[in-house]
Amino acid sequence: MDIKVIGLDLAKSVFQVHGVDAAGRTVLTRGLRRSQVLETLAQMPPCLVGMEACGGAQHWARSLAAQGHRVKLMNPRYVKAYVRTNKSDRADAAAIAEAAAREAVPAVPVKALWQQDLQGVHRVRAQLVQSRVALGNQIRGLLAEYGIVLPRGAGALRRALPGILEDAENGLSGLMRRVLAEQYERLAELQGRIEGYDRLLAQLARERPECRALMTVPGIGVLGASALAAFAGNAAGFGRGRELAAALGVVPRHSGTGGITRPGAISKRGDAYLRTLLVHGARAVLRTAASKSDRLARWALSVQARRGTNIATVALANKLARIAWAILRRGGTYHPDSIPMAEAA
Repeated sequence: MDIKVIGLDLAKSVFQVHGVDAAGRTVLTRGLRRSQVLETLAQMPPCLVGMEACGGAQHWARSLAAQGHRVKLMNPRYVKAYVRTNKSDRADAAAIAEAAAREAVPAVPVKALWQQDLQGVHRVRAQLVQSRVALGNQIRGLLAEYGIVLPRGAGALRRALPGILEDAENGLSGLMRRVLAEQYERLAELQGRIEGYDRLLAQLARERPECRALMTVPGIGVLGASALAAFAGNAAGFGRGRELAAALGVVPRHSGTGGITRPGAISKRGDAYLRTLLVHGARAVLRTAASKSDRLARWALSVQARRGTNIATVALANKLARIAWAILRRGGTYHPDSIPMAEAA
């Protein structure tokens, strides 16, 4: 069989394969069990294998690339337009094959193993932070029912709880003291595990040259640098800085007709976790910009004067993403006076 493009519909157990030749004719349609996928595709000549970027897709992409195939991962929203009939595994596989053959359909970069490891650490840490926030809110709600209101912040809660549990005159019953004591132990355990992952990420960031270079950029620390490196790698999957910024959702939406284009709010596409880190980092840079005289600080202050703090913060996050792309793609570190500031906010 002269197969040029394969559409592989990923699943838990049964994978659907759709192969087409150079003329676009269907030459293969069959289902494969998970254990048969690599063995079957290893017997085929190297070709383009298209897949939707979903759970497990990175593993299959690395495995098939090791066999000599050229792999193209795609956002499922771009594949959906090529489904010709009612949805089925066969129709999905055929749509994936057709979308993979189209150069206009953008590809999702395939992550190296070290990127997958870094991203996994970030995901586990983020889940622990989410659990800490939920537990802290529950403790605050329970205390509020007894007339005890604490200042904002996780640190303030952890510092105040021991004194509250020891205060015999604050109206807490013995039962509630025991319950809150257990919750305090859980809170301390979560905090300790989060700090452990912070130390691990700091160590991993020191070991990766990409992270060390990114940490020279204002507003990008250990978390931002390691998350960016895990997301973009060497940025080879992004043709220019704006593409990386767009993938992170810090560029405006556009709506146009009749030759008139109207920019709107930021798209908020892509990785919300990484976008949040960039925006928080930009906010920290903007907060101290008045005490600095480099080009980035002057540009940020000029945008703030014209458009306000919130817009300036997001514009600066956009700029940080573009600077990060330049460092990852071209190498080197950040130099304050070498960054062009002519781009509009």
